[in-house]
Amino acid sequence: MCEQLGLFDQIDHLRLSEDVAPASTISMVAQDSTGRYFVDANWWLLQQQTSEGFKANYQYASFNSRSDKLNNPQSIAYQPYRQSRCLIPASSFVEGQDKRYYQLKPVNSAIAFGGLYRSWQNPQTGEMRYSTSIITLPGHPKLAHIHQKSLPLMLPFEDKALIDAWLDPHFSQVEAFNDYLKPTLRYDFSALPIDKPAKRNPIGLEEFIEKDD
Repeated sequence: MCEQLGLFDQIDHLRLSEDVAPASTISMVAQDSTGRYFVDANWWLLQQQTSEGFKANYQYASFNSRSDKLNNPQSIAYQPYRQSRCLIPASSFVEGQDKRYYQLKPVNSAIAFGGLYRSWQNPQTGEMRYSTSIITLPGHPKLAHIHQKSLPLMLPFEDKALIDAWLDPHFSQVEAFNDYLKPTLRYDFSALPIDKPAKRNPIGLEEFIEKDD
C-alpha cells in the first residue's frame, strides 16, 4: 500500500503496534502542497490543551466519526471532512460485542481506513500536533454476529483517482464519496475469535467472510 500511495521512501516513519487503542498515537497519511507524508496523530479528533500539551478531550467520544454526522454543520467532523481527510493504514482490526471479540484481517491485502484529522498548535511553543478519527459506517449484515452497530470505512487504496481526491485538501465536493459511505466489504476477511483486544490470543476457529459482489 505504501508504494501505491507514493510513500515507499517514508516507510521507516510508519508507527507499528500490535495493540492500538483510542487516544493512543498512530500513523496517518495526509497531504499538503509539498506532497504526501506519514505523521503521528492522537487517535481522538477533539483535543484540549493542558499544562503538558494537547490531550484527548474525553468529554466527547471522537475517536470515530459517524458517517451520518459528516454533513451536519454542527458536527466536529463537518469541516475536517471537507478540508482535512486522511488515510490510516492497518493490517487488521478488532471488533466485538457481548464480551466476544474477533480480529478481522483482509486476505492478502492491507487496510486503508478513511479518516479525518485536525492540527493543533501550542501558542507558547509553536509546536504542532495532530489528531485523527476513523469514519464509521452502519453495520454490515455479514458481520452482525461480530459487531452489528458499525463498520469502519475502508477505502480501496488501489483506486488512484479516489485516493487522489480523498487526500486532496482542496477537493471539497464530498458528494463524490457518497457511494463509499455505504457499508461494503471490499476484501475477503478472516475473523479469528480472540480473548481480549490487547492480548489477541485465539480462542476459537478462524472464520472466512467473503467480500461483497
